[in-house]
Amino acid sequence: MVVQKEFTTYEETVGQVLDTLGAAGVFAGLERILIKPNLVNASAYPVTTPVACVEALVMYIRKCATADIVIAEGCGAAEYDTGTVFEKLGYTELGKRLGIELIDLNTAPVTKLSNATCQVFPEFFMPEIVMNHYLISVPVLKAHSLADMTGSLKNMMGAAPPRYYQKGGYWKKSAFHARMHQAIRELNRYRTPDLTIMDATTGLAEYHLGGARCEPPLNIILGGFNPLEVDRAGAALLGLDWRRIPHMAD
Repeated sequence: MVVQKEFTTYEETVGQVLDTLGAAGVFAGLERILIKPNLVNASAYPVTTPVACVEALVMYIRKCATADIVIAEGCGAAEYDTGTVFEKLGYTELGKRLGIELIDLNTAPVTKLSNATCQVFPEFFMPEIVMNHYLISVPVLKAHSLADMTGSLKNMMGAAPPRYYQKGGYWKKSAFHARMHQAIRELNRYRTPDLTIMDATTGLAEYHLGGARCEPPLNIILGGFNPLEVDRAGAALLGLDWRRIPHMAD
């Protein structure tokens, strides 16, 4: 099930989506939750997930659970580290105010995973914290120059440590770029989000790092426990056919 609600405020609409999904009962049984926004670089919303959306999610969780919450991301920009992104986009202040630890997935301890069915990544070095926490992906809805659309599935690229996946390119995750769709599929075989809250209140219509915004703004928050289905619903909002987007087509 994918839930779509018309946006009013983050507190109200994120809460409505989570209520409809029955998320409170899920959260109540958890000990550790990792919230992963899309903070590809230090650009403001709608390129990156707004801190207000993540704060609304944190406050909802704290009303129904005692789980330890962390916010984690590994930025893709080569000229600065994830801490700089956290600081510029208000996540450092949020962490201090709410007592939440911020984790740089680019430098976090990793575990080596393997899957012989994978063509691009038969082995993958995944941050340990991603594997041992309940994972909530909080992407923003955007068209993408290489992946056609970036949503919850592609948001997992933030978990790829640059020391293994920069591969000489400018972006810290450049090992994904040559076979982007297959790489996204395989990454999500190793670890895919347990829950997705997608911010489609604006939407980028052409390009994931800027360009034209959706006009009129989409004004939607989406959510679901199946990230593939959430991404397919997001593609429809952008006027894209998910059947023509390889990493969503099967």
